[in-house]
Amino acid sequence: MNRDTLYAIFIEELINVAPDLDPDTVNKDDQLQDDLELDSMDVLNLVAALHERLGIDIPEDDYVQIETAAKATDYLAARLK
Repeated sequence: MNRDTLYAIFIEELINVAPDLDPDTVNKDDQLQDDLELDSMDVLNLVAALHERLGIDIPEDDYVQIETAAKATDYLAARLK
């Protein structure tokens, strides 16, 4: 799976968790909690959705590695190798 596809999946799942966000205005470097104002439950739901969709376990210690769409794309790509 290429990075563009992973990025699109991340954004799609992000919007499913936070439907008030406009996917066209989400910047690849926006922080999930600081910039996009997701709370900890939203982040947990996002992690669960990514696990279900991609089959990737994301331990809590790794949440900092998915704090932006750009970082998440890199993280997911590395975990799918």
